Amino acid sequence: MPPGPARGVLITLEGGEGSGKSTQARALAERLRANGYAVRLTEEPGGTTVGLQIWEFFQGQARGPSAPDARAELLLFEAARAQHVAEVLRPALDAGAIVLCDRFTDSSIAYQGYGRGLSLADVETCNQIACAGLKPDLTLLLDLPAETGLARAERAHRSGKLHDSIGGESLEFHRRVRAGFLALARQEPERIKVLDASAALEAVTDAAWRLVAGFLQPS
Repeated sequence: MPPGPARGVLITLEGGEGSGKSTQARALAERLRANGYAVRLTEEPGGTTVGLQIWEFFQGQARGPSAPDARAELLLFEAARAQHVAEVLRPALDAGAIVLCDRFTDSSIAYQGYGRGLSLADVETCNQIACAGLKPDLTLLLDLPAETGLARAERAHRSGKLHDSIGGESLEFHRRVRAGFLALARQEPERIKVLDASAALEAVTDAAWRLVAGFLQPS
């Protein structure tokens, strides 16, 4: 596969807890680099120092009497996103890189909108402010039942590989989040491609690669 398009491309990976986004993002980055692409692999909210500080706050404060209100939670994540866009995403895209981002605006709609019950219009407005017009070119939605994802996440917690305060929410919360992601996929089928994340790891990687390769080098 020849090197990719002249301009940068933003590819986001979305999904619920335990869906394997980070694993698939790393696998895609390796394949892209092996095929001659310049790649920037990043994540939200921890893709900058500011974002990491916000995420560390959530690890200690997301539950209990000091937990932030749902609107405060949204705005904190959007603050991390605004910094991420300015510090990481825009410069990488301007340099012509393929940017792989683990979580982006769809997560706010799914988690804070569908999950927390905030106005979808308000969440979208906050996304627009934080992103200053930046939108994903392609989104891979790694979908699996909430029960399966939470079981995977729990195993990762026990092994020390994952620390996620939002992962501690109820099963019903995560079901609403999944429904939100799938609703977004139905609304934007050209951008959001749904992958069965319950399949074997290698099969998911191969399916994701076919979508990305087809997007970058359409026949």
